[in-house]
Amino acid sequence: MPPILLAYAGLAALNLAGVALHQELLEWCTKPLLAPLLVVYLWRCTRRNHPAVLAGLALATAGDVALLLPGAGAFVAGIACFLVTQLCYITAFVQQGAVAHLRARPVLCAACLAVWAAANAALLPHLGMLAWAVAPYSLALVTMAATAQVRGPGAAWGGAVFVASDLLIGLGAAGAEFAGRPVLVMATYTLAQFLLVDAFTRTRPPRTTHHPAAERVPPGDRARRAAPQNG
Repeated sequence: MPPILLAYAGLAALNLAGVALHQELLEWCTKPLLAPLLVVYLWRCTRRNHPAVLAGLALATAGDVALLLPGAGAFVAGIACFLVTQLCYITAFVQQGAVAHLRARPVLCAACLAVWAAANAALLPHLGMLAWAVAPYSLALVTMAATAQVRGPGAAWGGAVFVASDLLIGLGAAGAEFAGRPVLVMATYTLAQFLLVDAFTRTRPPRTTHHPAAERVPPGDRARRAAPQNG
């Protein structure tokens, strides 16, 4: 494991300890550093600029700080930052061909919309004035999870885990509290961010070029064409 990932894992573990033990100082010392470490990891692995991903991580850092502050205003500010984060990730995945990828998978698109509609129907009535901020954010979040499929299984899992993490936040905002929820929120969030960023450090397998004309050539003809010509 690269040292930068060891640092990320250690920082995430310290942050989870701070959440579990209600140590706000430890949370403040760890959470704002998570996304910047992923920026370093992305740069060291690729030596390339990924403007949309880097912008998303910068906004995620601002959102992390906002969500550490008390009050509904800070919560809305955090939602706004993460809304732009999702739009940045969507931009990055669209640049990778996500639109064509989703056009070929209408069932996946329908399933993502169904998840969004069901979650909003269950949570929005309990969010009061926060509902107007959560509804568009959740749509961007689910769209990001769908477009992430274009980068392969790792990114797909990252998008799904991000949805689960923010659903846990929504449950807390709606008053559905249970033991361990804050720890699960941060555990899933740190895993999701890593999986999404890690997907951009990996080379996608080359796409197979489809040649319909070649398929119409009888096998015998192909064999004769491949055989060396004498004389």
